[in-house]
Amino acid sequence: MPVFYCKYKKKGIVVEKEYLESIAQECKIYDSSDINVAINNIQALDERFERDNLVEIYNYLLSKATNSDILTVLIQCSDRFRDKSSLSPLLDILLMKNLNSEKEDYINVRVLCTKALANLKDTSAVTPLLYCLNNKDENYKIRLACADALGKIGDRYAVAPLIEVVKDENEKSVYLRESAASALGMLGDIRAIDPLVSILEAQKGIWNKFTFLKERIIEALGKLRFSDDERVFNALKNSLIDESPQIRIDAIEAIMDSENPKAVDTIKTCLLEDADEDVKKNAMIALYNLIGREILDEVISNPDFSDSLKMEAVSMISEYEEEGENE
Repeated sequence: MPVFYCKYKKKGIVVEKEYLESIAQECKIYDSSDINVAINNIQALDERFERDNLVEIYNYLLSKATNSDILTVLIQCSDRFRDKSSLSPLLDILLMKNLNSEKEDYINVRVLCTKALANLKDTSAVTPLLYCLNNKDENYKIRLACADALGKIGDRYAVAPLIEVVKDENEKSVYLRESAASALGMLGDIRAIDPLVSILEAQKGIWNKFTFLKERIIEALGKLRFSDDERVFNALKNSLIDESPQIRIDAIEAIMDSENPKAVDTIKTCLLEDADEDVKKNAMIALYNLIGREILDEVISNPDFSDSLKMEAVSMISEYEEEGENE
């Protein structure tokens, strides 16, 4: 059967294996002498084939290409459709099954590949992603991307391995522990509560390279349902006296979302007593979200608050009244 190239998109064009290779040859995916020509040829396929045909063509080209620039373009093209049939060639790239060059040449390609896998939301990708995540000889960028992808896919099979990564004090990349904590927040499994709280309690008062880890843990706890868990609430409350202002701000937001009956009084104490102006501002905004305009009037009338905080309260009232008029 001859290759049928159409100038415009037409339905019913069957892309068969005997000429998928011809398309690969025409696109020059094997020719490294002029990568830009190959990329332009790949991008021009959009004008010649329908969606289903394009998916099949991209899958074939993904299985054959070895140049990192060409693979980048192919992954981006494939990711537009997010078709489950692309799972296999994407996993082969992640695991470097058909790639013979040094791993360093494909770091960015494989990171992009994990993002495409996450977009597929296919749980079949969980085990290969966990394999790369747990491989301590793997590049840290790949491991970070795998942790993020596991959170986005949402399979709870990944919860226990991610917990182990967060708990691993011998893990040389604290960034990976942060990414794993964020993934646990996305997964929303209550099994993560105890280990996350334990780490938060162990790192209390330490302002060092673990500051960002604590921030990610607080954000993760904020995404989990813990309104009736006093240990979680107390851990967040203790974070309000952490040395890092950003951790205190993150804790305020998590407490605001907790639906705990003590949330208002706890955040109000922070508004009154915290020395950092940004923390006070975030406490005021959180209280406004919880109890409404009365906290803004209180700030404006209280001589103990700074002029900048009062001006912020006035600005919020003006915005509030403008929204009311529009309604």
